[in-house]
Amino acid sequence: MTKILVVDDEPTYRETLEFNLTRDGFDVLTAPSGPEAVVAFRNAHPDLILLDLMLPGMSGEEVFRKVRDESDVPVIMLTAKDSEIDRVVGLELGADDYVTKPYSYRELLARIRAILRRLEKSAGVAGGGASASADVLSAGGLELDVAAHEVRVNGEPVAMPLREFELLELLMENLNRVLTRTQIFDALWGVDYIGDPKTLDVHVKRIRSKIEEDPANPRQLVTVRGLGYKLLEHPEK
Repeated sequence: MTKILVVDDEPTYRETLEFNLTRDGFDVLTAPSGPEAVVAFRNAHPDLILLDLMLPGMSGEEVFRKVRDESDVPVIMLTAKDSEIDRVVGLELGADDYVTKPYSYRELLARIRAILRRLEKSAGVAGGGASASADVLSAGGLELDVAAHEVRVNGEPVAMPLREFELLELLMENLNRVLTRTQIFDALWGVDYIGDPKTLDVHVKRIRSKIEEDPANPRQLVTVRGLGYKLLEHPEK
């Protein structure tokens, strides 16, 4: 049974989520503060975390950093903050998704299931035997091992959370081809995604910071104005 950790200091949100997610077949544990969230994460090893940013004892941002130092478990941030800067900060930390309160439980559930489907797909590839181990995508000095969920830049391993990994994989599967923003959103977030459109730009920025020599002037993961993004097989000179 999929285990979800719900971290929220507001009893109404926390208890409602626990009830609804349990009803939908998930194993749910909760934490009302930052320190308790870290303990629960370390003890329970959840498959996914729903993390409020405004927490007592330790901020959600700090909880996220501690989680990410130890695990690539998917994290969806939940917060009452709704300014653009707060959304961008949440995503730049490396969260897989961001939902602003008040949110629709149906929408949140759809995002949870979409992330879990991607996890299952990755696990299926990893368990696919010898043929899966050969599924390594490459472009210049960039290598992506689908089965091992590893990215290497000039031979050096680079950590990438699930969403960044999937975006890079999609781009590498379509080397030298322009992928429109709509195509990327449909492939990774689903055709019904109604979240912040800047989500994609933030993930691209994070990937560039890891694969480009000069992220401010990208030569391999390039923007095609008015359309979307393209990953080049060899960086532009």
